[in-house]
Amino acid sequence: MSLKKLFLAVSCLSLGFIAGCANVIPPCGAKISPPSSELKNTKWELTRWNLPPNGNGEVRTRQIPKGDASNPIQIIFDANGQRVSGSTGCNRFTASLDEDSRGFSLKQIASTKMACSPQRMELENDFLYELNDYRSIVRNGDQLLMIGTDREVLSFTQKQNN
Repeated sequence: MSLKKLFLAVSCLSLGFIAGCANVIPPCGAKISPPSSELKNTKWELTRWNLPPNGNGEVRTRQIPKGDASNPIQIIFDANGQRVSGSTGCNRFTASLDEDSRGFSLKQIASTKMACSPQRMELENDFLYELNDYRSIVRNGDQLLMIGTDREVLSFTQKQNN
C-alpha cells in the first residue's frame, strides 16, 4: 500500500513539474537546433524572456521594453545563411554563423556602441550575452526559442521580412 502512495506522489509531482514548465519546454514536434538553411531570410522579434525557475520551480518573466525609439529586439538571418544581424532596441549587432552537425552557433558578435538608458544597457548586455552563450535553439513554426546555458529562455516570434 505504501509503494502505491509513493508512486502516486511521484506521479503527481512529475505532472505538476511538466505543467509548470509548459511555457518553457518546446512541443514534441519542434526541431532542435535547426540547420541555418531553414532560417534563411527570416526575421524574429523577442516577445518573451523567461528567467530561470526560482527555488519553488516557478518561471518568472523579464520585462521587455520595446526599445528607446520603439525599436524591438530583433534577429534577422540573411538570405545566404551565413550571417545574422539585428537590433538590441538601442544598438545594432551582427554575427557570423558557424555550422556543424549539432546545428549552428554565432561567432564574432559585434555591435554599435550608442548610449542608452542604464536599464536598456543592462538588457542589451544580457541579450548579447545570451546570443553568445546559448545552449540550443528550437523552432516550432513561427516561434523560435533560444535556451541559454543559464536556463533563461528567449522566445521570438517570426515577423515579415521587409
